[in-house]
Amino acid sequence: MRPMNSPLNATAETNTDRVVLGVGLMIAFCVVAPLLDVASKLAADEIPVTQITTSRFVLQAVLMAPVIGLLGHGFTMPQRLIWPMTLRAILLIVSTYCFVAAISVMPIADALAIVFVEPFILLVLGKWLLKEQIGPRRLGAALVGFVGVVLVIQPSFAAFGAYALFPLATAVSFAGYMLSTRSISRHIHPVPMQFHTALIGSLLCLPVMIWGQWGAIQGLDPVWPQGIYWLWLFGVGFFATISHLLITYALRSAPSTALAPLHYLEIVCAVFFGYLVFADFPNKLSLCGIFIIIGCGLYIFLREQKMAQKVTQ
Repeated sequence: MRPMNSPLNATAETNTDRVVLGVGLMIAFCVVAPLLDVASKLAADEIPVTQITTSRFVLQAVLMAPVIGLLGHGFTMPQRLIWPMTLRAILLIVSTYCFVAAISVMPIADALAIVFVEPFILLVLGKWLLKEQIGPRRLGAALVGFVGVVLVIQPSFAAFGAYALFPLATAVSFAGYMLSTRSISRHIHPVPMQFHTALIGSLLCLPVMIWGQWGAIQGLDPVWPQGIYWLWLFGVGFFATISHLLITYALRSAPSTALAPLHYLEIVCAVFFGYLVFADFPNKLSLCGIFIIIGCGLYIFLREQKMAQKVTQ
């Protein structure tokens, strides 16, 4: 028997502490991320979706800059990453715009539940584009997950029209965003990666707003925020920055296998904040769809974990 103060035990305790820290950071992310959606929905009462999207990237870049300095990361980026990072920023712009457009008229929880079809889209893209081996069980679970999405979309489509499809566009663009992140993350630290994405997003969005103002184009023409709407706009950038930092350090502290199931707490928090702030609560059909999406997502995660264990044995 090894003594309690042996290096092996000390290492095990350190690893356990890091996992606990990672779990705590992931739970904090699931609480903070819906606050970004709440701030966006509140701002959308008076401010165009394009302006909210632009504000998210500009404020995130400004808030991330001192973090980069404090952590000792440089502000430069390898030239070979400029175009991949630009593509990542474009996908995040599309994802953000579509989601803000959706929650400007529909409940946050319904929209977010539809976005959680993204793991199923990644699964299908992995099979057809990357030729990854996917068993019939996981593929079947993905199809059932899409059924859950239909259950959420159906009442939303009847109430909100085409806006109910915007979260689906968010899910598709965010799946592409995640694929690009997998590729880029091998070559750059996640904190500078978030900063450069926000900076490039700002440089892409600001000219669109200037063009909208000069041309007085409805939906692109920015407005001067009044009163409390300054706070909502700041909240969009602030909560985007905090949520990205939380999930970044959660993934650095604990394995994704320990954190992935916790991500579904974000839907629970979205339901809570949606009811608390807007008195929105999913109807029975939407709730059924949400439970199906969560169940299928967890099943796919468990199957992938089981397959990974077989490979390592």
